[in-house]
Amino acid sequence: MSIPPLPDNAISLRQLTKTYKGEKGRPGRRALDAVDLDVPRGAFFGLLGPNGAGKSTLINILAGLVRKTAGEARIWDRDIVREERAARCAIGIVPQELNLDPFFTPRELLEMQAGLYGVPPRERRTEEILDAVGLGDKADAYARTLSGGMRRRLLVAKAMVHSPPVLILDEPTAGVDIELRRQLWDHVRELNRQGTTILLTTHYLEEAEELCDRIAIINHGRVVACDSTPALLRRFDNKTMTLTLKQPLDALPAPLAALGAELREGGSQIHLAYRAASQPVDQILEAVRQSGLSIHDLSTEEADLEDIFLQVTRADNAATNGQGSAAA
Repeated sequence: MSIPPLPDNAISLRQLTKTYKGEKGRPGRRALDAVDLDVPRGAFFGLLGPNGAGKSTLINILAGLVRKTAGEARIWDRDIVREERAARCAIGIVPQELNLDPFFTPRELLEMQAGLYGVPPRERRTEEILDAVGLGDKADAYARTLSGGMRRRLLVAKAMVHSPPVLILDEPTAGVDIELRRQLWDHVRELNRQGTTILLTTHYLEEAEELCDRIAIINHGRVVACDSTPALLRRFDNKTMTLTLKQPLDALPAPLAALGAELREGGSQIHLAYRAASQPVDQILEAVRQSGLSIHDLSTEEADLEDIFLQVTRADNAATNGQGSAAA
């Protein structure tokens, strides 16, 4: 019996749409608007967006908690409607909410979860998984006695009992302290290195920039950006240069004014925003030389994921508002 080839994409969405019905005669609300998205097998994929963008709806559709209105969604090349059971078995989901029974121990919770997925007792990895998330010594403690960070790690453990090839993490580090967050990410990174595809939603943008090799940004139910993390950062290569002067100026020298620079801090600093692709640094430095300035300090900053997130969502909001005004 031949083994079927592994799919290229762990998750594949085509024209995925969800419209919630309006109440009391109100119009319906479209939470997802014809989303096309591929999460490559083996990726550490970030799904970002502001509150109400559609992230939770998308995850709940994949989890089988919300029914799509139109389009197609496949998990590990299994259609979530026609092959529902196989699709559900291919994912483990770590929800935002701490939905643990306080009167069960971690060992009991994992054994029960494994039973729900039909994992035979001899194939269960309860001890191994608890040790991996740092809860081996708490295996027989009631869940209600665990700290918030431990409960988060227990949710990850529950999601892994059936060895799914895809793990979805929905805001997994909300309310977790820095040390526990680091421990959690060390474990998730190791899962990814072993081949598990990770789909992460988070509001900690520096977290996504550090962890994810590919990122999609969703806004108003639409994917407004999707690329590898380095490519996404290169697309928005905005940089800033700050010159701290030895002597403050009353007016900006003409060569720097021509580049769009600004005087700040009472004339003691010159601030310049530029794009490295179109405005080489040597051009800026030549303008500084021509101005005859005495420089005390020079610093530069590159755009990070937070800057990109704000640029993309603001541009999309402006376009959406413009379409609404035109329609009116």
